[in-house]
Amino acid sequence: MSIPIIKMIGGSINSKKRKMRSAKYYGLQSFLQPGCPISLSGTFRDNVRLFLQECGQVEDYNVEGMPIWCTFLVHENRGFVLPMYTIEECVKNSLQPLCDHCRCSGWSHHFVSKRKYHFIIPIDNEWNKPLDDGVLDLQTHILHGLIHCNGFGHLLCINGSEGGSNFICGREVMDLWDRICTTLHSRKISVVDTSKKRKMDLRLLYGVSYGHTWFGRWGYQFCHGSFGVTKDTYDQALQILSSLELDIIVHNLQHFSVKKIICRYRDLSDTELLTIRDLFRFMLALKFRTPEKKNIDQPKPKLNLTKKEKQGRCRKFSNLAAKLDSRWHVRRLEHVANVVVDALKEKKAQNGNGNCGMSRQEVRDTARLHIGDTGLIDYVLKSMNNVIVGGYVVRRAVNSCTGVLEYSLQEITDSPSRLDQDSEEIDQGRVDSMITRYNPISGSDIYRDLAYLYHHVLLDSDSETVEFAIRTVLDSKNFTKEWPFNDDADEFLRFICRVIPLVPTERRNSVGEQLVVPLHATIRDLKAVAEIAMRDTYCVMENLKVREIVELEGLADDEVIFGTLESGSEISVRGSGVDLLTTSDLNYEGGADNWVVNCKCGAQDDDGERMVACDLCEVWQHTRCSGIDDSEAVPPLFMCYRCCDSIGPQKYPKQIDSFTDWMMVPIVGNTHIDLFN
Repeated sequence: MSIPIIKMIGGSINSKKRKMRSAKYYGLQSFLQPGCPISLSGTFRDNVRLFLQECGQVEDYNVEGMPIWCTFLVHENRGFVLPMYTIEECVKNSLQPLCDHCRCSGWSHHFVSKRKYHFIIPIDNEWNKPLDDGVLDLQTHILHGLIHCNGFGHLLCINGSEGGSNFICGREVMDLWDRICTTLHSRKISVVDTSKKRKMDLRLLYGVSYGHTWFGRWGYQFCHGSFGVTKDTYDQALQILSSLELDIIVHNLQHFSVKKIICRYRDLSDTELLTIRDLFRFMLALKFRTPEKKNIDQPKPKLNLTKKEKQGRCRKFSNLAAKLDSRWHVRRLEHVANVVVDALKEKKAQNGNGNCGMSRQEVRDTARLHIGDTGLIDYVLKSMNNVIVGGYVVRRAVNSCTGVLEYSLQEITDSPSRLDQDSEEIDQGRVDSMITRYNPISGSDIYRDLAYLYHHVLLDSDSETVEFAIRTVLDSKNFTKEWPFNDDADEFLRFICRVIPLVPTERRNSVGEQLVVPLHATIRDLKAVAEIAMRDTYCVMENLKVREIVELEGLADDEVIFGTLESGSEISVRGSGVDLLTTSDLNYEGGADNWVVNCKCGAQDDDGERMVACDLCEVWQHTRCSGIDDSEAVPPLFMCYRCCDSIGPQKYPKQIDSFTDWMMVPIVGNTHIDLFN
């Protein structure tokens, strides 16, 4: 196979670690799209093996005894090549056989899986170096995802351009990770969202803006909150924050800069911005269409535009109108544009050929004297920026003194006939773009304004309701994405299989395991597949011997299951060789489970937050809820409030008993709630 040219990153490639002739290369954006390069129909434990066989090249070294496979991914547009490593960790040989991530995700009851698969893309300057011991503990990777062989896993680390990568952005990494999970048939993936942008917590910024986190774009949803936060309280907190009205914010806050920013973006928007969610959404959408400002002192455009300048900066409105997907005829769009130019020319004449700037509202009101369709006017105004109408250029910019968006007119010295000849060359930009090189606000300005509103409107709010809502959102870090169990229309039958223990236990039942058998499989075949799957997946099932399938009890083993069991259903098996009562480090991901959590915030399980155990009753509770700051050390002797009460009345720090009171504010459409008084 032909080897593409590798763009060298941070050094030369060592031939000892790169077997170039046998290396496997795939396009970054097309890799693991449906059918590219493989199609998989089995369970994760089988699919991941086939994936490594077909798409990975085994390395000639290992990390802490764990084998490594490498897959090279080529960026189709920029040409660089990055390595993605897959490391297979055998639990029995691991220094950390239990999974803390499962415990903090609420999966302590899962049986310990035999193997973990780590998918790692190192940071840029590590691309040409072999992996070292301790690679699984680093937080600097561009990507680090872990998936147990039962299909449950965790997204541990993602670092795009904000995290130090010079070549790939976080969105591209997440797209790749999502395709990995989908193609290999992962079942459920968790993530602890602590991502930030310009010191803003994205789970709060995106939660207020869109009702979900940044990871929500890929289907990650609320799993459980810390400090007793539930799904209902989380949803209500987002509703309260997102419904803050801009008019009330402008009226109550004393920050002139906040008012100026809100007015600026209201003028930029073609639709009315009523709430903080409307404003944040518009600002983020504007940011996605706007490049970062790389040179603050950009030269201003000249009045006398040469042909070369027109190619890069302007486009004829007639050409633009012809390519717009509009319900109005092109002639009507051009008529509105001419009316706007006439209004600007009249304003310029009134000012003695001086400033002809008119606000959007002024232009709109003047145009309405000639055109009755306000929707048509708004549609044209939205598109009029750096466009040529007749012998004039219409520009749109923010007045530096007033902060208001204004339309202005600049005359072109070239003749109209000359413009007609050059029309194809003038119209070189994207006709569907409203934001051009001379956009009044750059990407960096938008993030600066976002950060200012984030801190002064949200974090610095004097409202207790807003304060509690923000704390609720920030205390919600655990999110999961679940892939539904699909019974595809093919020549296979699929089931979810659970093992019924001989002696009932107090712990929750572990998740079932997925089975895939051919249509002609018998009951004997299904028993064998269930036995092999359980033995191959879980440590505790290593000696399992399946005796019967509960749903098929009384039927002969040579009976064909097609028509007897519905594909996609759940089955239960009984057998021998499994002892869940014997204390073992490899039974459950949560370990022996001999600890109890009972915090005054309502938490009944480990949520990943800092905790302390009472030295009398040995019950765990959060240090924050016990009046111990994160910066403080845990006292050598600690007594919880219950034990203190049993001894005698004491004084403890006042704590929030629950979120119920402030969360009982009804959210009704068109209901006005003043959260600033």
